Amino acid sequence: MHLPTQMIDDYQNDGAVLIRGLFKPWISVIRSGIEYNMQNPGPSAAENLKEGEAGRFFDDYCNWQRISEFEDVIKKSDAGYVAAQLMNSKNTQIFHDHVLVKEPGTTKATPWHQDSPYYFVSGEQNVSFWSPMDHVTNATLRCVAGSHKWPKPVLPTRWLSETDFYPSKKDYMPVPDPDNEAEKYNILEWEMEPGDAVAFNYKTLHGARGNNSTKRRRAFSLRFVGDDARYITRPGPTSPPFPGHNMKDGERLREDWFPTIYSDGN
Repeated sequence: MHLPTQMIDDYQNDGAVLIRGLFKPWISVIRSGIEYNMQNPGPSAAENLKEGEAGRFFDDYCNWQRISEFEDVIKKSDAGYVAAQLMNSKNTQIFHDHVLVKEPGTTKATPWHQDSPYYFVSGEQNVSFWSPMDHVTNATLRCVAGSHKWPKPVLPTRWLSETDFYPSKKDYMPVPDPDNEAEKYNILEWEMEPGDAVAFNYKTLHGARGNNSTKRRRAFSLRFVGDDARYITRPGPTSPPFPGHNMKDGERLREDWFPTIYSDGN
């Protein structure tokens, strides 16, 4: 899939764009992988509801090396090439996969957050794809345009306990409240069909409402990095943690754990 120049420019300027049909050929494969993942959760799987909250909000990540469906999508779909175009990068490395499922009647919202503060990755060349495997309206992904250019990162928090992720707040700005201060923000959101994808920068503020519909909202995400990505130490354990990686500040992400899945000319 070759992207128009305007879409690449919009991604660079707004930090988020919609790509129709990016994963459409892979819907049945991804759905199968999600079902396997939910029946066979990994060590990072989480249930993101407090006692008494309605529905179910399941998420899990870093499973592509044990779930063949996810590996096929990463290596055989257009995602790596599309990512390279959006990032203006010659190469695309896979960072990780992520599954987020909100069952019908789940009122829990995905809190507003940036991904970058949770990650041990520095650099501007990165992209996440968020693709629903069901038709979504109100439960779609929402992104604040231009937030990837804010001068300070947003304070990361834990979704379930709502506590601070790192011990110090001094390097972060408080979590904004776009829902109650809509006049301050340009919120991008789209009604989406299965296989459509929102591409967004790791520094883009984003979130999602609860799923008050009568249908499931299964979302599949892939996170990629480009040529300028380097390891950076954070104030505490990151999410995902990738224990035992042994990388040092300024090093490229190790190829054996985060392989290049697209290279210019291939």
